[in-house]
Amino acid sequence: MGKYNELAKEIVKNIGGKENVISLTHCITRLRFKLKDESIANDDVLKNMQGIVTVMKSGGQYQVVIGNHVPEVYADICQLIDIDNLSSDEEPKKSGKLLDKGIDIVSGIFQPILGIMAACGMVKGLNALFIALGLYSDTSGGALIINAIGDGLFTFLPLFLGYTSAKKFGLKPMIGLVIGAIMCYPGIQSGAISSMGDAMYTMFSGTMFESPVYISFFGIPVISMDYTGTVIPVILSVYFASKCEKVFNKIVPDLVKFFFVPMLTLLVALPITFIVIGPIATFGSTIISEFVFAVRDFSPLIAGAIVGLTWQILVIFGMHWGFIPVYINNIMTNGYDNVMMPFFACTFATSAVVLAIFFKSKDKKIKEMALPNFISGVFGVTEPAIYGILLPLKKPFIISCITGGIGGAFYGFFNLRKFMVGGMGIFELPAMIEPDGAMGNLIVALLGIVISMVVGFVLTMIFYKDKEEVAEVKEVVEENNSEDKSNSLKKIVISSPIKGETIKLEDIEDAAFATGVLGQGLAIKPTEGKVVAPVSGEVTTLFPSLHAIGITSEEGVEILIHVGLDTVQLEGKGFKAHVKQGDKIVKGQELVTFDIDFIQKSGYSIVTPVVVTNYNDYFEIAATESKSLELGDKAITVII
Repeated sequence: MGKYNELAKEIVKNIGGKENVISLTHCITRLRFKLKDESIANDDVLKNMQGIVTVMKSGGQYQVVIGNHVPEVYADICQLIDIDNLSSDEEPKKSGKLLDKGIDIVSGIFQPILGIMAACGMVKGLNALFIALGLYSDTSGGALIINAIGDGLFTFLPLFLGYTSAKKFGLKPMIGLVIGAIMCYPGIQSGAISSMGDAMYTMFSGTMFESPVYISFFGIPVISMDYTGTVIPVILSVYFASKCEKVFNKIVPDLVKFFFVPMLTLLVALPITFIVIGPIATFGSTIISEFVFAVRDFSPLIAGAIVGLTWQILVIFGMHWGFIPVYINNIMTNGYDNVMMPFFACTFATSAVVLAIFFKSKDKKIKEMALPNFISGVFGVTEPAIYGILLPLKKPFIISCITGGIGGAFYGFFNLRKFMVGGMGIFELPAMIEPDGAMGNLIVALLGIVISMVVGFVLTMIFYKDKEEVAEVKEVVEENNSEDKSNSLKKIVISSPIKGETIKLEDIEDAAFATGVLGQGLAIKPTEGKVVAPVSGEVTTLFPSLHAIGITSEEGVEILIHVGLDTVQLEGKGFKAHVKQGDKIVKGQELVTFDIDFIQKSGYSIVTPVVVTNYNDYFEIAATESKSLELGDKAITVII
């Protein structure tokens, strides 16, 4: 056992013991458990444990955020739970939602190889940099060998994805590896087949899918493709093979299963892969690439700003995993990615905000955390800074998101591209050297770093204040107004829009609301499926899914009522609106009704945050201490 043995024991104990663990992986900063029953895990104990940053639930995973030393903690936990002998045939208590399943699949496939992908990408990028600087020629033996070290994984990527996909889909890993190897077999690639002679005929002539046919499989035409370096075809092929294996396991006698099941699986899955799955997946990859590039081309600046602004929020919820295949597919299909690259600004925006906090804060604990988190952020690992400093302090997190949006807009407008997969933080820079050695794209990357860091640093120095400083300001205000507070301070009362039990905002299972990033207020667990106007004013936002409504009071207080958690996935089912966006409303007016039973049966929490989103405009936001609320009861007091 290692030096984190005690921490590992406490983590295992508080997730419900090793018996509650289905699987365990880790990424750069997080332990990612799949548990049989998440409800028996002690969230609060874990969140407050020394050595743990926070706990997240996303994508069907129970995520324990550790920090940069997560590999050591993972190694100690693996010994405690005997990871090699975990039962993988049990499913979690809740099946989860479609989005969660998708994120879980993507993260499970790509997590095991991300570290080595980053390493190989850095080697490949540095090789390109050294050639561009004239340290050696691209035809030298050294360049060829170093390039092989960097490029080997990406050339034979289907082998690695075949292995990890097989583990995720319940197929024997070696069969997945073999499928990847077969798809990379030199003689089956389009380039090799086309060199053998003229095409028999061409399919889909005159379209973007035009494909010459050189061979057939016993009379069935085979559209030849180059599968080396591809992503989607092997994943779909392995998924199909996993279904085939299950069928053959049922019908093949036990005596010959050892070799007959793999043989039959390969004989069925691979021809179908080459005839149907591979071409369709490749065409699909092309469509995805064309679509995302078309969206970006509509307004590169706006697209870049959106990516930069939202990336860290996606990271918090683990939803960024959904974009990893798009990023890799763009590079493999088009030779570069410029759609997701604006997120590069977020790394340095976060680092600059943390650095400014280091200089400005007088809190000894914060200063001790800030400098290591700054260094970690520059190297591409921002989670310790996000969870350890920015989210708890709230305003710096908002500043980092805004700054990321500004840097992302710059990158979008000037078409920042990345030509190789791999690298993190500053180590991504070599991958931004253009294939012909031109440095224009790299200069754009460096300028974006400067802009993101300068803006983030300056905004933080201007707007960030320690809690102690805020307290001192409040004391001064109170002293100056002690003679007649009623003449200087105004109270606005926000009534309860929902009948139910009150919950402190920090206690709900949603990081964005719990940390106060989206506003200050409280949460209510409804006992009646009705939302009424908490103030008189205007409906400024009514989401198409009807799960959330934004109101601006006559005094300018902006209120968000979010019925349930993650209920946007219901797409309006179970909700009925009685007003529309732009309507003038009076206090107590019925706004939305919802079906509590339907929402709960669909697997969603009905806990409803009610928050003041423009809380920074006011002196204080105070939530009621009452344990339950009736419609119209005082819920939140805003002090101006």
